[in-house]
Amino acid sequence: MSPAYLKAVTEHLPKAAVVFDRFHVVKLLGAKLTQLRRELYRHATKTQQQVLKGSRWLLLKNPENLDPAKGEPQRLRRALRLNEPLAIAYYLKEDLREIWNQWGKLPARWKLLDWYHQAMASGIRVLQDFARTLLAHADGILAWYDHPISTGPLEGTNNKIKTLTRQHYGLRDCEFFTLKLYQLHEAKYALVG
Repeated sequence: MSPAYLKAVTEHLPKAAVVFDRFHVVKLLGAKLTQLRRELYRHATKTQQQVLKGSRWLLLKNPENLDPAKGEPQRLRRALRLNEPLAIAYYLKEDLREIWNQWGKLPARWKLLDWYHQAMASGIRVLQDFARTLLAHADGILAWYDHPISTGPLEGTNNKIKTLTRQHYGLRDCEFFTLKLYQLHEAKYALVG
């Protein structure tokens, strides 16, 4: 969502549709949630700090991925009960995902506007900042309804290449490295097919 990226796309690919990936939008809100948790931690009592400590990943996880065997749902509920702004931010994070679960672009736009108004009414500065960013990029977010694409598969491939690069650090044989990349590609499609 950077201005430089948008400028480059509009200059060099004027007919391209810009679609802001759901993962990156939610990740950006996750960063704001982490910022809020840190601010709250700094102003919390010792008891509150103990509850907030270690809650970062619980706040960022999707609720269906919380591990009951590790007591994660209970720890998350305890942290949310402790602090109202944190609870508001968490539930707004979960509600944000609903923008991409609407039956069309118009209801998604309504959902986005509703989310914006809730964030602005929360009185929480980091949420208000994010809400302004979200509204400014609404067209690119809602473009997903015209082009339902995701960069997830591409980013997965990039992560595999980075891992392979680390594993072969210092290896000077570029042809061998290229063959290993082809092997990654073939293994991926062998599992699918």
